[in-house]
Amino acid sequence: MTTGLHPGGSSQDPRPTGNHALPRQEQVGHGALHADNRTRSSVITARAAASFEPLGRSVATARSFVRDTLQGWGFADVVDDAVVLTSELVTNAVVHAGTSADVLCLRSDDGVRIEVADRYPEREIPLQATAVNMGSPDREGGRGLQLCAALAGRWGVEYTPTHKQVWFQIDLPERPVGTRAAGPSLPADLLPLADGRVRVAVVQIDRVGAINAWNEDAEELFGYAAEQVTGKPLTDLAAWPHTPGTSTGIVEALQLSRWEGTYGIRAATGRVTPVYASHLRVRDTGGEPSTVCLLVRDHERAVLQTPLRVSATDTTTSSEGQASDPFEVFIGSPAPDDLDGLLQRTVERARDMLDGDSAFLLLATDDETELEVRASTGLPSARQRFARVPVEAGPGRYGSARMPAVHEDLMVVPGAVPLLSGTGMRSVVTVPLKVEGRLTGSLGVAAESPGRYSNEEALRLQFAADRIALAVESARLGELERLRRGSLSFLVEASDLLAGTLDRDQTLALMAQMTVPTLATWCAVYTIADQASDPYLSYVLHEDEERIDGLKALLSKIAPPDPVPTPGARVWSAPAEAAHQAALRTSMRSLGLGEPTSVSSGIGTTLATASAVGGETVVLPLVARNRVIGMLTLGKPSDEHFRQEILELAEDLSRRAALALDNARLYSERMAISQSLQRSLLPPELPHIDGVEVEVIYRAAGEGNEVGGDFYDLFPIRDGAYGFAIGDVCGTGPEAAAVTGLARHALRLLAREGYGGPAVLERLNSAILDEGARSRFLTLLYGELWPQEDGSAVLKVVCAGHPLPLRLRQDGTVEPAAEPQPLLGVMEDLELYEQTITLDPGDVLLCVTDGVTERREGTRMLGDDGLTDVLTTCTGLTAGAVAARIMRAVERFASDAPSDDMAILAMRVPGLQKN
Repeated sequence: MTTGLHPGGSSQDPRPTGNHALPRQEQVGHGALHADNRTRSSVITARAAASFEPLGRSVATARSFVRDTLQGWGFADVVDDAVVLTSELVTNAVVHAGTSADVLCLRSDDGVRIEVADRYPEREIPLQATAVNMGSPDREGGRGLQLCAALAGRWGVEYTPTHKQVWFQIDLPERPVGTRAAGPSLPADLLPLADGRVRVAVVQIDRVGAINAWNEDAEELFGYAAEQVTGKPLTDLAAWPHTPGTSTGIVEALQLSRWEGTYGIRAATGRVTPVYASHLRVRDTGGEPSTVCLLVRDHERAVLQTPLRVSATDTTTSSEGQASDPFEVFIGSPAPDDLDGLLQRTVERARDMLDGDSAFLLLATDDETELEVRASTGLPSARQRFARVPVEAGPGRYGSARMPAVHEDLMVVPGAVPLLSGTGMRSVVTVPLKVEGRLTGSLGVAAESPGRYSNEEALRLQFAADRIALAVESARLGELERLRRGSLSFLVEASDLLAGTLDRDQTLALMAQMTVPTLATWCAVYTIADQASDPYLSYVLHEDEERIDGLKALLSKIAPPDPVPTPGARVWSAPAEAAHQAALRTSMRSLGLGEPTSVSSGIGTTLATASAVGGETVVLPLVARNRVIGMLTLGKPSDEHFRQEILELAEDLSRRAALALDNARLYSERMAISQSLQRSLLPPELPHIDGVEVEVIYRAAGEGNEVGGDFYDLFPIRDGAYGFAIGDVCGTGPEAAAVTGLARHALRLLAREGYGGPAVLERLNSAILDEGARSRFLTLLYGELWPQEDGSAVLKVVCAGHPLPLRLRQDGTVEPAAEPQPLLGVMEDLELYEQTITLDPGDVLLCVTDGVTERREGTRMLGDDGLTDVLTTCTGLTAGAVAARIMRAVERFASDAPSDDMAILAMRVPGLQKN
């Protein structure tokens, strides 16, 4: 990949031009008819370009390039859409068209434009009047253009005889910055209530994001002295949300002129303190920019939260002379940009309007069967957030969220509002949120005393709910769209990672790392070897590495979930129950109320584990090829629940992960079978021969999932005589393995029956030809060895089409030790003969397969001459040293991995040992 970055610049058209360029074929998408007014009319403030080779891995590299570029430009809001579109267009170029792809990113004041060009040499130029067919969504081709039409603001296609270029432009969402507002004077009893002294941490951040000011309230809130944090980046202390679809991170927030929102600060105790922050970007007299951050505890956000602008009409009285409701004033003002902010503002104003002690807002699922808690105040929000309750909780109007309801005393009707069980609330009023007659949510206000609410409060709350329902639904749909786009980008990355490995353990690790912490706080993967096996705990991961061991120990002690093939997530309560029981027993022992124990260090671990898995735990089946091969377990910490959108994303991920895991299993089984078969084709061990040193080196090429065609053997024939062979069967795979096994076993059998070398090879040739279409030709060097009493050795060899054996004498001369003869498995009638040679003391006989002599580096090949040159340097070495030097020379000859199997057989006659 080659890249280039060009800062700034005028609005020049970056597209290549030429005499053969045709008019643009504009696709009618979002604003495509007005494509002539796109980036040309905007000032291009930065460019980034990259070229990608026609390789499959280039798609992932292109995604990373676009993601890094846009995040560096501060365009985090549009990263997900741009990455998805770039992935599809680069795939079309490097995979389908098979050419390199050029990617150009252009930044302007109002958005970003990305161009992807390929260089297909024989492109058919479409006529301008021809209607463009983008294809079906189920087809691979044309899907990139359909995505452009769905996600981009403007897009188009340009053709020349040598290349095609697809471009798209994504506009930045409008974001009001620097707005000032003020609220009306309020009576003291309507002011926000704070518990104790409100501490406002004042932190100042310099140009590079490092802390250079830290006041006393910051020390009190977070436990760090000023000298401990001065000079450190704020990002080291900030815990930003990891929810898919979250656009602005702490780094981007510090660059904005004004920002308000929530995040966490890791205190000195290690715990994360939720804070509400207001950031203001300033510069000193020298022009140096910095950011001033005001932070309070999240539940005290009213101290810093910018009051909304109140219009003149909202502050006046109505025609009947009655003052407008404070909640109506809020509804008429600009709502927060994000859904969570809007919902939180709603419940706070609803609580204040009815003078309640708590309030909550639930949103309905798409099928309107359940309500999900999305915002609350005055309640344990961590326990309630994303909890789900049925829409129809009981018979009658008071049991349905579709109708307003007033409960004067929940003690009389326990369980009438499950959300308030155990909270101390006695009276409650709930009203539905509806849009065009469809239930979209429920809003409730509760109080600790009974009888606080009547139908009058229900009508006021219903009127407010009707005013806010449309804004809430619009914000919810916007959030769902962002989550969908973020999920699409997430699944693209996940599929790419899972498809990039066939290793089972690495696949398990990837499954867990993709879910933690993006989808869950912790994850466990169970695998099932076969239908008769029980689920086995294969991998455990927690976002806090110190809790992995405790979590693994806890899960190992409880029965695994049942392998139910039903799709979708189901709740599994066993881990939370076991964790709570273990924590209870540990606490009782520490108080001397239970069985005594000598281990006290495990108390903190048990309590931490209980907190880590005390929330909701769900199980998703891993189904591949109509069989359950495992379960993916996701968990949250104490009293937390999963969002429905996260569960749907996890279900999509589990389907992809199951197929990847099953592919890894099949690959591992195939490789194990191949390796076992390969080992069966080679001798288990070499015999010891008095008076002769023998060394063998065997290297199989490839990834080990195919059986090689090279083999060797050394075996006793009778007393004082040994047979040796080295051969190479054409090709690899089962057919080659069949000939290899036939050759090795036939050689041993025929030699021990007393046949000489030529007779052995002639009968083996006939046996290979009898295999018919399954036969493969075979090159083979076969010989018989007789060690002599004088320290020499006599050999009789037959070289049937194999590389000739080389003899190294003590004086350093190298010569062939045999003559070439026809190979086996081609002709029926062979007339072979054997040649006799005598190895004197110190002589070496080297036998190799063609993987050694045909080792290549570009146009160069080692060859017989190169092998001879290396062997001449081996005078005086042992057989093992000779074989090792030959192998090192072969490996160093080329930088690429060997593409053929290699076998080296070295035999040396050391001579008689002197006493």
